[in-house]
Amino acid sequence: MYRKTFITFSLVIIASMPTRLYAQNKFEVVSGNISFSSNAPLELIQASSESIKGIVDPATRKFAFIVKMSSFKGFNSELQREHFNENYLETDKYYDATFTGELQGDSFDFSKDGIYKVLAKGAFIVHGKKQARTIPGIIRIAEGRLSIESDFKVLL
Repeated sequence: MYRKTFITFSLVIIASMPTRLYAQNKFEVVSGNISFSSNAPLELIQASSESIKGIVDPATRKFAFIVKMSSFKGFNSELQREHFNENYLETDKYYDATFTGELQGDSFDFSKDGIYKVLAKGAFIVHGKKQARTIPGIIRIAEGRLSIESDFKVLL
């Protein structure tokens, strides 16, 4: 019997209003964490990366995020990390995963503190494969800082 295998990504991003580079008041990612777990038939695979970069434009609600796939750490063994990079994601050919698109939601205001449920709708690219995705998430805004949290699945 064929069993679908997938990876669950958890994404936590902290952004703040930069004052130096972006006169248009865009949020630039200053720190973040993206982690995944894959409950494969023979073993549980888990890793995370803090090498996520991105930008969110409150005026247009557009966003762009990128993570270097070889930056993931925390595997059960060096061999597991090697298989992830060489056999599955081929990080020597497909360096990055990206997600670009637009935030959607009933009502949220980037200028007001609060917690908002949103949908991130856009193009998710991993291993050179582009997928149209709508991913639910939560935005927290406090004292000019933006935090984004989301969990989503990706078929292996």
